[in-house]
Amino acid sequence: MPELPEVEALREYLDEHLTGRVVERVLPLAVSVLKTYDPPLTALAGQPAGTTARYGKFLAVPVGELHLVTHLARAGWLRWQDALPAQPPRPGKGPLALRVRLVGGGGFDLTEAGTQKRLAVYVVHDPQEVPGIARLGPDPLAEGFDRDAFAALLAAERRQIKGVLRDQSVLAGIGNAYSDEILHAARVSPFKLAASFTEEQLTQLYDAVQGTLREAVDRAHGVAAGKLKAEKKSGLRVHGRAGEPCPVCGDTVRSVSFADSSLQYCPTCQTGGKPLADRRLSRLLK
Repeated sequence: MPELPEVEALREYLDEHLTGRVVERVLPLAVSVLKTYDPPLTALAGQPAGTTARYGKFLAVPVGELHLVTHLARAGWLRWQDALPAQPPRPGKGPLALRVRLVGGGGFDLTEAGTQKRLAVYVVHDPQEVPGIARLGPDPLAEGFDRDAFAALLAAERRQIKGVLRDQSVLAGIGNAYSDEILHAARVSPFKLAASFTEEQLTQLYDAVQGTLREAVDRAHGVAAGKLKAEKKSGLRVHGRAGEPCPVCGDTVRSVSFADSSLQYCPTCQTGGKPLADRRLSRLLK
């Protein structure tokens, strides 16, 4: 799933390639992709695109007086093309979900792999009309989001820290991969209760959030949209690397599987050498 660093890189890419261009047509190709119907997609035709904004994992492109908002979900992606095919694509064929054609040629496609169609597109007057944006917590890289603001978010939490970091209403933009990376950098178990952190541990976790995300944003800066997925994977230390040696201590990275996702961690770095039970509602093995 694209998370804050990749979506930020896509925002920068669209700023460079899309800002000032005029939309010729927006063509939906998957029944599930469009989540709003008023204003219609046709209202975007003939309007110039402005500076793209990011809200957590959402991208919002101003087009005239409206906004084209996208959430790429788990398997969605944006593919820029300097020259689009002259013939419109056929709906329902392959992963293509929506095409934006620009006056003068070029544009971009939104694609989604797999059978679970969760990619979402909205046309709204204000991005805050999108329910997912309206409920977002603070952006962890926003100016003014300091250690005290972070501590206040966690103070009343009785949930495990892994789930708290992924909750978009608490922090905007962190998903499964970067929560694993943050907790590994902070040397914290993914199942530690958020409210149980000491002051020193809170500082370590805040520093890990900032360091992990900023490093990933820096790596993604200037990378072409089509290469961002590979860049993300190459920079991950534990996520998606079960069975491989931890780059810090050499212990074997382990995994805990859930119904539709999994997490990865290093026992030596994060859980005192104890493996976590690989089952739902996992707890430390005695």
